[in-house]
Amino acid sequence: MKRRQFLHGVQLSTIAAVAAIATGSRTPARSQTTSLSITYLGHTCFRFSGGGLTVMANPFRPGGCTAGYPAPDARNADITVVSSLLLDEGATDNVREDRLLFESGVYQFDSTKFEGIPIDHDRFDGKRFGTNLIWMWNQAGIKIVHLGGGAAPLQFEQRVLIGRPDVLLLPIGGGDKAYTPDEALVILRALNPRLVIPTHYQTTAADEAACDIEPLSSFLELEALQTLEDQGDIVLRSASGTLTLTASALPANDDPTQIYLLTPQGLPSASNLRISV
Repeated sequence: MKRRQFLHGVQLSTIAAVAAIATGSRTPARSQTTSLSITYLGHTCFRFSGGGLTVMANPFRPGGCTAGYPAPDARNADITVVSSLLLDEGATDNVREDRLLFESGVYQFDSTKFEGIPIDHDRFDGKRFGTNLIWMWNQAGIKIVHLGGGAAPLQFEQRVLIGRPDVLLLPIGGGDKAYTPDEALVILRALNPRLVIPTHYQTTAADEAACDIEPLSSFLELEALQTLEDQGDIVLRSASGTLTLTASALPANDDPTQIYLLTPQGLPSASNLRISV
C-alpha cells in the first residue's frame, strides 16, 4: 500500500526522530502570513491556514455522528494529520498520499515540526479501538495541540511533553472512544491552555440512532465549569466556523483560559449549538 510505504520507509524512535516528509517535487513556497485561521469542519476535523502552510486534521467519511456533514477534501492541504485510521477521524479518500501523517513520531516539513504522541483510544488499554494520536505543531507562531478523540488519561510524561498549548482542540462528547465532559474538564485544567476549542460532540448533523456522543451543552452545563467561569478562570466566547488568531493577541500567561465555541461548517441546521454566549 503506497501510503504505508511512505511512512514505513522511515525509521522512527518512540519519542523523537526527525524525518523528511516531502521529497522530490514540492509545492511552491507561498508568502508568509502572521495570522492563523482555524476552520471547524465538524467532529474532530479542522483546517489550519497560516504561516505559509495549510494543515488538515482528522478528515472523516460522513456517517453516524457526521452523517449530515459534507466529506472534507484535504487534497489541497500541505499536510494531513489523523488521530487514527477509523473513518470518523481518519478517512483518507481525499488526502494526498505523500502528505499524510498517521503514525507516532516527529516529522519535519520545511521549518514546521509535527509530533504525534500515542495514547490509548479507549478505556480498555486500547483493546477496542487501538491507539489515538495527539498531534502537536507550531504554526504562525502558535502552538497547536489536537487531542484527536482519545479517552485515556494523560500520564505525567505526556503532560510534560505537551507543555502548555496556545490552542487546544479538546474532545468533550464522551462515547466509547473520547473524553466525557467531566474527563475533558480534567484535561483542560491539567494542560492549562490559553485557548480551547471543544470538539467531538453531537450536533444536528448526527444520525442520532448511530451516534453515542453527547451535545456541547453537556460540557457547558458542568457545575465545575460554571464555577470556573464565575471565578473568572475561564471565559466563554462564540465564533463562526472560522477563528482567526495572531500570536501577539493570544491571552497572556496569567489571563483566564478562553473557550471558543465554533459553529461547524456545513451543518444542516445553524441552531446546532443551542447556546447563547
